[in-house]
Amino acid sequence: MIEVDDIRTRYRQAAKFLDERGRRLFAANEALAIGYGGVTAAAAATGLARSTIRRAIVELQGGSNPIGSRVRRPGGGRKRAVALQPGLPAALEALIEDAIRGDPETPLRWVSRSQRQIARALLDRGFRVSQKLVGRLLRGLGYSCQANRKTREGTSHPDRDAQFAHINTAVQAAIAAGEPAISVDTKKKELVGDFKNPGRELRPKGRPEPVRVHDFELPGLGKVAPYGVYDLAANAGWVSVGVDTDTAAFAVESIRRWWCKLGKARYPQAKRLVITADCGGSNGARVRLWKRELQRFADETGLAVTVAHLPPGTSKWNRIEHRLFAHISRNWRGKPLVSHQVIVQLIGATTTQTGLTVSCEIDASRYPKGIKVTDAEMAELAIERDPFHGEWNYTISPNQQPP
Repeated sequence: MIEVDDIRTRYRQAAKFLDERGRRLFAANEALAIGYGGVTAAAAATGLARSTIRRAIVELQGGSNPIGSRVRRPGGGRKRAVALQPGLPAALEALIEDAIRGDPETPLRWVSRSQRQIARALLDRGFRVSQKLVGRLLRGLGYSCQANRKTREGTSHPDRDAQFAHINTAVQAAIAAGEPAISVDTKKKELVGDFKNPGRELRPKGRPEPVRVHDFELPGLGKVAPYGVYDLAANAGWVSVGVDTDTAAFAVESIRRWWCKLGKARYPQAKRLVITADCGGSNGARVRLWKRELQRFADETGLAVTVAHLPPGTSKWNRIEHRLFAHISRNWRGKPLVSHQVIVQLIGATTTQTGLTVSCEIDASRYPKGIKVTDAEMAELAIERDPFHGEWNYTISPNQQPP
């Protein structure tokens, strides 16, 4: 009589000391000792497949080890879900990114973005996934479970989601055509000097760096206004650190410097530049000086400049905020910004594991406030407004090709 329980007891006692190969050889030895019906009994006692036990019997009877010091044959074992479904990570990230952008068509837009809901959406798209697998993939992509954050500013425009979709379409079309697409904005102004900077850094115990108690501007140093340009396709940033006022002329000059020093070499065949920007500030949709300076930039470079503004009250969703500015703030946390040179070095040293690179320089030019742009000057702009919210979406073409 075959005592399956006895085999199971012996297996449980030995299994914790055995690797995968040792476990199957143990089961094969038990099967050989039993004789007829041994394979079935050993499989029932150990939980191993009968085919696995039969192959182990061949190993034992052959008296040799066909796989050397390995536990299993090369390529053996269950394949990872990502290997069996190569498109799974990209589909998951696209699903999450659509929800983050506010795309009204994504299945996650109107439901809780839990792992269960994400797994269900992927199953609907033909992928074989579980809730646990989705969790592992999300952690690998850098996502984590986070609480709510107060980010809404004012009431939401009724065409908010439609404008996000319009921006996404314009950016994706530009990238697909090999044209530059950038996100721009001004970072928070920073005091220059030995002032407290939020965050902590490693220092000898009990020796924190002393800083000033009060945050009053220091004569000769004042504040700086970092204006950023983030290349959406290249994952590369440019920051002009302005020492004067943050005006539309300063904003366009920052774009001009990015184009002359980085963009022109990266996109030598470019005919169009797509810019995504906030609806307010120095690059606001209603700022006349912004449009006039963009016209001058278009005339100088020969580029048609397409601008798509984010809807009002959605500045936190500007890509540059979390693709560039957030990493700059993380890089200089806990470090007093004691000089312009230190600020440039800290910004330029910002990197990420995804390959972000940042170039930075001081812009010591003066940009006076209060410049008026007349109706006559506005009439001379070669501006074409989009049928969908032309006040947010427009293209400024060069009046003449540059020499």
